[in-house]
Amino acid sequence: MERRTGVTPAREEGLEEARAGARPTHGLRIALVGLNYLPEPTGIAPYTTGVARGLAALGHEVSVVTGMPHYPAWKRHPDYPGVVRHEDDGGVDVTRVWHPVPRNPLGAGRVGLEAGFALGAAAALTHHRRTRPRPDVVVAVSPALLSVAAALAHGRAVRAPVGVVVQDVYSRTAVSTDAGGGTALRVAAELEGRLLRRATGVALAHERFRRPVTALGVPADNLTVLPNWTHVTRADPAAGDAVRARRGWDTRTPVVLHAGNMGAKQHLENVLDTARLAADSGLPHRFVLLGDGARRRALQARAGDLANVEFIDPVSDEEFPAHLAAADVLLLNEVPGLHDMCAPSKLTSYFAAGRPVLAATHDDSAAAAELATSRAGLRVDPARPEDLLTGLQRLREHPDLAADLAAAGPRYAAEQLAAGPAITAYDRWIRDIGDTPWN
Repeated sequence: MERRTGVTPAREEGLEEARAGARPTHGLRIALVGLNYLPEPTGIAPYTTGVARGLAALGHEVSVVTGMPHYPAWKRHPDYPGVVRHEDDGGVDVTRVWHPVPRNPLGAGRVGLEAGFALGAAAALTHHRRTRPRPDVVVAVSPALLSVAAALAHGRAVRAPVGVVVQDVYSRTAVSTDAGGGTALRVAAELEGRLLRRATGVALAHERFRRPVTALGVPADNLTVLPNWTHVTRADPAAGDAVRARRGWDTRTPVVLHAGNMGAKQHLENVLDTARLAADSGLPHRFVLLGDGARRRALQARAGDLANVEFIDPVSDEEFPAHLAAADVLLLNEVPGLHDMCAPSKLTSYFAAGRPVLAATHDDSAAAAELATSRAGLRVDPARPEDLLTGLQRLREHPDLAADLAAAGPRYAAEQLAAGPAITAYDRWIRDIGDTPWN
Protein backbone atom coordinates (compact mmCIF):
# COMPACT_ATOMS: atom_id res chain seq x y z
CA MET A 1 0.00 0.00 0.00
CA GLU A 2 1.21 3.47 -0.82
CA ARG A 3 2.77 5.23 2.13
CA ARG A 4 1.29 8.64 2.89
CA THR A 5 3.55 10.40 5.33
CA GLY A 6 2.75 14.10 5.06
CA VAL A 7 5.97 14.87 6.96
CA THR A 8 6.97 18.52 6.89
CA PRO A 9 10.58 19.57 7.54
CA ALA A 10 9.62 20.50 11.10
CA ARG A 11 8.20 17.04 11.71
CA GLU A 12 11.31 15.39 10.29
CA GLU A 13 13.43 17.66 12.49
CA GLY A 14 11.44 16.51 15.51
CA LEU A 15 12.15 12.88 14.63
CA GLU A 16 15.86 13.62 14.31
CA GLU A 17 15.83 15.35 17.71
CA ALA A 18 14.08 12.34 19.18
CA ARG A 19 16.62 9.96 17.67
CA ALA A 20 19.49 12.09 18.96
CA GLY A 21 18.05 11.91 22.46
CA ALA A 22 17.26 8.19 22.36
CA ARG A 23 17.77 6.36 25.64
CA PRO A 24 19.93 3.22 25.48
CA THR A 25 17.19 0.99 26.87
CA HIS A 26 14.94 -1.59 25.30
CA GLY A 27 11.95 -0.42 23.33
CA LEU A 28 8.37 -1.17 24.30
CA ARG A 29 5.46 -2.51 22.29
CA ILE A 30 2.97 0.36 22.28
CA ALA A 31 -0.62 0.13 21.04
CA LEU A 32 -2.01 3.62 20.35
CA VAL A 33 -5.72 4.28 19.74
CA GLY A 34 -6.87 7.64 18.38
CA LEU A 35 -9.52 8.77 15.91
CA ASN A 36 -7.33 11.33 14.12
CA TYR A 37 -4.08 10.75 12.22
CA LEU A 38 -2.37 12.24 9.19
CA PRO A 39 -3.11 13.10 6.39
CA GLU A 40 -5.57 15.20 8.41
CA PRO A 41 -3.73 18.54 8.36
CA THR A 42 -4.90 20.16 11.56
CA GLY A 43 -6.33 19.54 15.01
CA ILE A 44 -5.23 16.48 16.97
CA ALA A 45 -3.89 14.45 14.03
CA PRO A 46 -0.43 16.08 13.72
CA TYR A 47 0.26 15.41 17.41
CA THR A 48 -0.95 11.81 17.51
CA THR A 49 1.07 11.18 14.36
CA GLY A 50 4.11 12.95 15.80
CA VAL A 51 3.95 10.90 19.00
CA ALA A 52 3.66 7.63 17.08
CA ARG A 53 6.53 8.42 14.72
CA GLY A 54 8.69 9.92 17.45
CA LEU A 55 8.31 6.88 19.70
CA ALA A 56 9.10 4.60 16.76
CA ALA A 57 12.23 6.67 16.09
CA LEU A 58 13.28 6.04 19.70
CA GLY A 59 13.15 2.30 19.12
CA HIS A 60 9.66 1.44 20.31
CA GLU A 61 7.40 -0.90 18.33
CA VAL A 62 4.34 1.23 17.69
CA SER A 63 0.99 0.15 16.29
CA VAL A 64 -1.85 2.61 15.74
CA VAL A 65 -5.58 2.04 15.40
CA THR A 66 -7.17 5.13 13.90
CA GLY A 67 -10.09 6.31 11.79
CA MET A 68 -10.50 7.29 8.17
CA PRO A 69 -9.31 10.83 7.34
CA HIS A 70 -12.26 13.24 7.52
CA TYR A 71 -11.28 16.34 9.50
CA PRO A 72 -11.69 19.32 9.21
CA ALA A 73 -13.93 18.92 6.13
CA TRP A 74 -16.21 16.42 7.91
CA LYS A 75 -16.32 14.21 4.87
CA ARG A 76 -14.32 11.09 4.19
CA HIS A 77 -11.11 11.55 2.23
CA PRO A 78 -11.67 10.06 -1.27
CA ASP A 79 -8.30 8.29 -1.26
CA TYR A 80 -9.34 6.09 1.67
CA PRO A 81 -12.10 3.68 0.59
CA GLY A 82 -12.96 0.41 2.29
CA VAL A 83 -13.79 -0.74 5.80
CA VAL A 84 -10.33 -1.63 7.14
CA ARG A 85 -6.98 -0.44 5.79
CA HIS A 86 -3.42 -1.30 6.80
CA GLU A 87 -0.45 1.03 6.24
CA ASP A 88 3.23 1.23 7.12
CA ASP A 89 3.84 4.83 8.11
CA GLY A 90 7.61 4.93 8.30
CA GLY A 91 7.86 2.07 10.75
CA VAL A 92 4.54 2.72 12.49
CA ASP A 93 1.98 -0.03 11.84
CA VAL A 94 -1.33 1.76 11.13
CA THR A 95 -4.76 0.12 11.03
CA ARG A 96 -7.63 2.32 9.86
CA VAL A 97 -11.22 1.34 10.60
CA TRP A 98 -14.50 2.55 9.15
CA HIS A 99 -16.81 4.91 11.04
CA PRO A 100 -19.65 7.23 9.99
CA VAL A 101 -18.83 10.87 9.29
CA PRO A 102 -21.73 13.16 10.22
CA ARG A 103 -22.55 16.40 8.48
CA ASN A 104 -23.19 17.94 11.89
CA PRO A 105 -20.44 16.84 14.30
CA LEU A 106 -22.45 17.78 17.41
CA GLY A 107 -25.01 15.86 19.42
CA ALA A 108 -26.25 12.61 17.89
CA GLY A 109 -23.92 12.94 14.90
CA ARG A 110 -20.86 13.08 17.15
CA VAL A 111 -22.09 10.14 19.24
CA GLY A 112 -22.62 8.10 16.07
CA LEU A 113 -19.12 8.86 14.82
CA GLU A 114 -17.51 7.99 18.15
CA ALA A 115 -19.57 4.83 18.64
CA GLY A 116 -18.73 3.65 15.14
CA PHE A 117 -15.02 4.27 15.65
CA ALA A 118 -15.05 2.68 19.11
CA LEU A 119 -16.65 -0.47 17.73
CA GLY A 120 -14.22 -0.59 14.81
CA ALA A 121 -11.26 -0.01 17.12
CA ALA A 122 -12.46 -2.72 19.50
CA ALA A 123 -12.73 -5.19 16.61
CA ALA A 124 -9.25 -4.27 15.34
CA LEU A 125 -7.75 -4.62 18.83
CA THR A 126 -9.45 -8.00 19.26
CA HIS A 127 -7.88 -9.14 16.00
CA HIS A 128 -4.50 -7.83 17.18
CA ARG A 129 -4.78 -9.89 20.37
CA ARG A 130 -5.08 -13.04 18.26
CA THR A 131 -2.38 -12.20 15.74
CA ARG A 132 0.24 -10.02 17.43
CA PRO A 133 2.46 -10.04 20.51
CA ARG A 134 1.03 -8.53 23.68
CA PRO A 135 1.67 -4.75 23.98
CA ASP A 136 3.57 -3.45 26.98
CA VAL A 137 1.52 -0.24 27.11
CA VAL A 138 -1.77 0.89 25.59
CA VAL A 139 -2.29 4.61 24.90
CA ALA A 140 -5.61 6.25 23.99
CA VAL A 141 -6.19 9.80 22.76
CA SER A 142 -9.27 11.79 23.81
CA PRO A 143 -11.23 13.10 22.00
CA ALA A 144 -12.65 10.72 20.82
CA LEU A 145 -13.93 9.62 24.22
CA LEU A 146 -15.78 6.37 23.50
CA SER A 147 -12.69 4.75 21.97
CA VAL A 148 -10.92 5.23 25.32
CA ALA A 149 -13.25 2.51 26.60
CA ALA A 150 -12.05 0.21 23.80
CA ALA A 151 -8.42 0.92 24.75
CA LEU A 152 -9.10 0.25 28.43
CA ALA A 153 -10.81 -3.04 27.57
CA HIS A 154 -7.84 -4.00 25.40
CA GLY A 155 -5.44 -3.18 28.23
CA ARG A 156 -7.42 -5.33 30.65
CA ALA A 157 -7.58 -8.22 28.16
CA VAL A 158 -3.80 -8.23 27.62
CA ARG A 159 -2.96 -7.19 31.21
CA ALA A 160 -1.19 -4.01 30.08
CA PRO A 161 -1.31 -0.54 31.69
CA VAL A 162 -3.23 2.17 29.84
CA GLY A 163 -2.39 5.86 29.45
CA VAL A 164 -4.87 8.44 28.17
CA VAL A 165 -3.82 11.65 26.41
CA VAL A 166 -6.37 14.44 26.97
CA GLN A 167 -6.23 16.94 24.11
CA ASP A 168 -9.57 18.53 25.10
CA VAL A 169 -11.59 18.08 28.29
CA TYR A 170 -14.41 16.43 26.44
CA SER A 171 -17.39 17.03 28.70
CA ARG A 172 -16.49 20.67 29.41
CA THR A 173 -16.01 21.42 25.71
CA ALA A 174 -19.44 19.95 25.03
CA VAL A 175 -20.92 22.37 27.57
CA SER A 176 -19.38 25.37 25.80
CA THR A 177 -20.68 24.34 22.37
CA ASP A 178 -24.20 23.40 23.54
CA ALA A 179 -23.81 19.82 22.34
CA GLY A 180 -27.00 18.22 23.64
CA GLY A 181 -29.10 18.96 26.70
CA GLY A 182 -28.23 18.98 30.38
CA THR A 183 -28.82 15.27 30.85
CA ALA A 184 -26.51 14.39 27.95
CA LEU A 185 -23.80 16.65 29.35
CA ARG A 186 -24.04 15.09 32.81
CA VAL A 187 -23.75 11.66 31.22
CA ALA A 188 -20.69 12.80 29.24
CA ALA A 189 -19.01 14.14 32.39
CA GLU A 190 -19.74 10.95 34.32
CA LEU A 191 -18.42 8.78 31.48
CA GLU A 192 -15.30 10.88 30.98
CA GLY A 193 -14.50 10.82 34.69
CA ARG A 194 -15.07 7.08 34.97
CA LEU A 195 -12.81 6.32 32.00
CA LEU A 196 -10.01 8.65 33.08
CA ARG A 197 -10.09 7.28 36.62
CA ARG A 198 -9.54 3.77 35.25
CA ALA A 199 -6.38 4.79 33.38
CA THR A 200 -2.93 4.09 34.79
CA GLY A 201 -1.86 7.61 33.89
CA VAL A 202 -3.40 10.67 32.24
CA ALA A 203 -1.43 13.16 30.11
CA LEU A 204 -2.81 16.69 29.71
CA ALA A 205 -2.08 18.86 26.69
CA HIS A 206 -2.09 21.99 28.86
CA GLU A 207 -1.54 22.91 32.51
CA ARG A 208 -4.97 24.56 32.59
CA PHE A 209 -6.60 21.13 32.20
CA ARG A 210 -5.62 20.10 35.74
CA ARG A 211 -8.57 21.74 37.46
CA PRO A 212 -11.38 20.37 35.27
CA VAL A 213 -9.82 16.89 35.14
CA THR A 214 -9.35 16.68 38.90
CA ALA A 215 -12.97 17.87 39.19
CA LEU A 216 -13.89 14.67 37.33
CA GLY A 217 -12.39 12.71 40.22
CA VAL A 218 -9.03 11.86 38.65
CA PRO A 219 -6.27 11.80 41.32
CA ALA A 220 -3.85 14.70 40.93
CA ASP A 221 -0.82 12.40 41.18
CA ASN A 222 -2.08 10.51 38.11
CA LEU A 223 -1.75 13.62 35.92
CA THR A 224 1.22 14.65 33.77
CA VAL A 225 1.32 17.75 31.59
CA LEU A 226 2.68 17.01 28.10
CA PRO A 227 2.20 20.15 25.98
CA ASN A 228 1.82 20.07 22.22
CA TRP A 229 4.66 21.38 20.09
CA THR A 230 5.23 23.40 16.95
CA HIS A 231 4.90 21.12 13.93
CA VAL A 232 5.48 23.69 11.18
CA THR A 233 8.56 25.62 10.16
CA ARG A 234 8.74 29.38 9.71
CA ALA A 235 8.50 30.33 6.05
CA ASP A 236 10.98 32.58 4.33
CA PRO A 237 9.49 36.10 4.01
CA ALA A 238 9.79 35.83 0.24
CA ALA A 239 7.44 32.83 0.30
CA GLY A 240 4.88 34.91 2.17
CA ASP A 241 5.28 37.73 -0.35
CA ALA A 242 4.73 35.26 -3.18
CA VAL A 243 1.50 33.97 -1.61
CA ARG A 244 0.33 37.52 -1.10
CA ALA A 245 0.97 38.39 -4.73
CA ARG A 246 -0.67 35.17 -5.98
CA ARG A 247 -3.76 35.75 -3.85
CA GLY A 248 -4.02 39.37 -4.93
CA TRP A 249 -3.73 40.77 -1.41
CA ASP A 250 -2.85 44.46 -1.60
CA THR A 251 0.26 45.22 0.45
CA ARG A 252 -1.47 48.32 1.82
CA THR A 253 -4.39 46.30 3.21
CA PRO A 254 -3.80 44.46 6.51
CA VAL A 255 -4.57 40.75 6.08
CA VAL A 256 -6.13 39.10 9.13
CA LEU A 257 -5.92 35.32 8.75
CA HIS A 258 -7.67 32.57 10.70
CA ALA A 259 -6.31 29.10 9.88
CA GLY A 260 -7.84 25.74 10.75
CA ASN A 261 -11.20 24.29 11.61
CA MET A 262 -14.43 26.20 11.04
CA GLY A 263 -16.64 24.66 13.70
CA ALA A 264 -18.72 25.53 16.73
CA LYS A 265 -15.75 26.09 19.04
CA GLN A 266 -14.25 28.68 16.68
CA HIS A 267 -17.47 30.79 16.57
CA LEU A 268 -16.30 32.51 13.40
CA GLU A 269 -19.56 34.41 13.18
CA ASN A 270 -17.77 36.87 15.45
CA VAL A 271 -15.10 37.36 12.80
CA LEU A 272 -17.70 38.00 10.10
CA ASP A 273 -19.46 40.52 12.32
CA THR A 274 -16.09 42.21 12.84
CA ALA A 275 -15.51 42.28 9.09
CA ARG A 276 -18.91 43.91 8.56
CA LEU A 277 -18.13 46.46 11.26
CA ALA A 278 -14.77 47.21 9.62
CA ALA A 279 -16.43 47.69 6.23
CA ASP A 280 -19.09 49.97 7.70
CA SER A 281 -16.35 51.99 9.43
CA GLY A 282 -14.27 52.34 6.28
CA LEU A 283 -11.33 50.39 7.77
CA PRO A 284 -9.20 48.46 5.28
CA HIS A 285 -8.74 45.09 7.01
CA ARG A 286 -9.11 41.94 4.87
CA PHE A 287 -10.35 38.84 6.72
CA VAL A 288 -9.17 35.48 5.35
CA LEU A 289 -10.59 32.19 6.65
CA LEU A 290 -8.27 29.35 5.62
CA GLY A 291 -9.49 25.80 6.15
CA ASP A 292 -12.72 23.84 6.29
CA GLY A 293 -15.24 22.58 8.79
CA ALA A 294 -18.84 21.85 9.62
CA ARG A 295 -19.76 25.56 9.80
CA ARG A 296 -18.08 26.68 6.57
CA ARG A 297 -21.18 26.73 4.37
CA ALA A 298 -23.20 28.61 6.97
CA LEU A 299 -20.37 31.08 7.40
CA GLN A 300 -20.12 31.67 3.66
CA ALA A 301 -23.86 32.31 3.53
CA ARG A 302 -23.58 34.72 6.45
CA ALA A 303 -20.67 36.57 4.81
CA GLY A 304 -22.86 37.23 1.80
CA ASP A 305 -21.41 39.97 -0.35
CA LEU A 306 -18.83 41.23 2.14
CA ALA A 307 -15.93 42.28 -0.08
CA ASN A 308 -13.39 42.16 2.76
CA VAL A 309 -13.91 38.45 3.55
CA GLU A 310 -12.28 35.56 1.69
CA PHE A 311 -12.56 31.80 2.21
CA ILE A 312 -9.64 29.59 1.16
CA ASP A 313 -9.63 25.80 0.98
CA PRO A 314 -7.03 23.92 3.06
CA VAL A 315 -3.54 24.10 1.58
CA SER A 316 -0.72 21.55 1.62
CA ASP A 317 1.75 21.18 4.46
CA GLU A 318 4.36 22.80 2.24
CA GLU A 319 2.19 25.86 1.47
CA PHE A 320 0.74 26.35 4.94
CA PRO A 321 3.70 28.21 6.55
CA ALA A 322 3.89 30.60 3.61
CA HIS A 323 0.20 31.48 4.01
CA LEU A 324 0.77 32.26 7.67
CA ALA A 325 3.74 34.42 6.69
CA ALA A 326 1.60 36.27 4.15
CA ALA A 327 -0.72 37.59 6.87
CA ASP A 328 -0.27 40.73 8.92
CA VAL A 329 -2.19 39.32 11.91
CA LEU A 330 -3.01 35.72 12.84
CA LEU A 331 -6.40 35.32 14.47
CA LEU A 332 -7.65 32.95 17.15
CA ASN A 333 -11.37 33.13 17.87
CA GLU A 334 -13.19 31.05 20.49
CA VAL A 335 -16.82 30.61 21.39
CA PRO A 336 -17.86 32.17 24.73
CA GLY A 337 -17.68 29.59 27.52
CA LEU A 338 -14.36 28.01 26.56
CA HIS A 339 -12.25 28.51 29.65
CA ASP A 340 -9.81 25.83 30.82
CA MET A 341 -10.98 22.83 28.83
CA CYS A 342 -9.52 23.36 25.35
CA ALA A 343 -5.99 24.15 24.14
CA PRO A 344 -6.17 25.49 20.56
CA SER A 345 -3.53 23.68 18.54
CA LYS A 346 -3.25 26.49 16.02
CA LEU A 347 -1.26 28.61 18.48
CA THR A 348 1.77 26.33 18.15
CA SER A 349 1.78 27.06 14.41
CA TYR A 350 1.02 30.74 14.85
CA PHE A 351 3.92 31.29 17.24
CA ALA A 352 6.39 29.78 14.78
CA ALA A 353 5.14 31.99 11.94
CA GLY A 354 6.57 35.25 13.23
CA ARG A 355 3.34 37.23 13.02
CA PRO A 356 1.44 38.97 15.84
CA VAL A 357 -1.48 36.98 17.23
CA LEU A 358 -4.84 38.44 18.20
CA ALA A 359 -7.06 36.15 20.26
CA ALA A 360 -10.74 36.55 21.10
CA THR A 361 -10.87 34.36 24.20
CA HIS A 362 -11.66 34.51 27.92
CA ASP A 363 -8.91 35.81 30.18
CA ASP A 364 -8.79 32.48 32.07
CA SER A 365 -8.57 30.26 29.00
CA ALA A 366 -5.65 28.03 28.02
CA ALA A 367 -5.15 30.24 24.96
CA ALA A 368 -4.91 33.37 27.12
CA ALA A 369 -2.34 31.67 29.33
CA GLU A 370 -0.23 30.80 26.29
CA LEU A 371 -0.39 34.37 24.99
CA ALA A 372 0.64 35.76 28.37
CA THR A 373 3.56 33.35 28.64
CA SER A 374 4.77 33.78 25.07
CA ARG A 375 4.13 37.55 24.88
CA ALA A 376 3.35 36.94 21.22
CA GLY A 377 -0.12 38.42 20.99
CA LEU A 378 -3.03 40.44 22.33
CA ARG A 379 -6.26 39.20 23.89
CA VAL A 380 -9.79 40.57 23.65
CA ASP A 381 -13.05 39.19 25.01
CA PRO A 382 -14.88 36.65 22.82
CA ALA A 383 -18.04 37.47 20.85
CA ARG A 384 -17.39 41.21 20.91
CA PRO A 385 -16.75 42.41 17.32
CA GLU A 386 -16.03 45.97 18.44
CA ASP A 387 -13.27 44.72 20.75
CA LEU A 388 -11.78 42.54 18.03
CA LEU A 389 -11.73 45.45 15.62
CA THR A 390 -10.16 47.68 18.28
CA GLY A 391 -7.41 45.11 18.73
CA LEU A 392 -6.75 45.02 15.00
CA GLN A 393 -6.61 48.80 14.87
CA ARG A 394 -4.18 48.85 17.78
CA LEU A 395 -1.80 46.55 15.90
CA ARG A 396 -2.21 48.56 12.71
CA GLU A 397 -1.55 51.89 14.42
CA HIS A 398 1.35 50.66 16.54
CA PRO A 399 3.76 48.85 14.22
CA ASP A 400 6.46 48.66 16.90
CA LEU A 401 4.08 46.71 19.15
CA ALA A 402 3.15 44.40 16.27
CA ALA A 403 6.84 43.82 15.51
CA ASP A 404 7.63 42.99 19.15
CA LEU A 405 4.79 40.47 19.33
CA ALA A 406 5.83 38.95 15.99
CA ALA A 407 9.41 38.49 17.21
CA ALA A 408 8.35 36.91 20.49
CA GLY A 409 6.46 34.03 18.88
CA PRO A 410 9.39 32.24 17.19
CA ARG A 411 11.53 32.70 20.31
CA TYR A 412 8.88 31.04 22.44
CA ALA A 413 8.36 28.27 19.88
CA ALA A 414 12.10 27.52 19.79
CA GLU A 415 12.53 27.58 23.57
CA GLN A 416 9.31 25.91 24.74
CA LEU A 417 7.60 24.18 21.81
CA ALA A 418 10.32 22.10 20.13
CA ALA A 419 9.28 18.64 18.96
CA GLY A 420 12.30 16.74 20.26
CA PRO A 421 11.88 17.52 23.98
CA ALA A 422 8.13 16.93 23.67
CA ILE A 423 8.63 13.42 22.26
CA THR A 424 11.26 12.69 24.90
CA ALA A 425 8.72 13.66 27.57
CA TYR A 426 6.17 11.29 26.02
CA ASP A 427 8.78 8.54 26.01
CA ARG A 428 9.44 9.11 29.72
CA TRP A 429 5.72 9.14 30.55
CA ILE A 430 5.04 5.94 28.64
CA ARG A 431 8.02 4.18 30.21
CA ASP A 432 6.77 5.20 33.64
CA ILE A 433 3.35 3.80 32.82
CA GLY A 434 4.98 0.62 31.53
CA ASP A 435 6.79 0.22 34.86
CA THR A 436 3.50 0.38 36.76
CA PRO A 437 2.27 -3.08 37.85
CA TRP A 438 -0.97 -4.02 36.13
CA ASN A 439 -4.01 -4.48 38.34
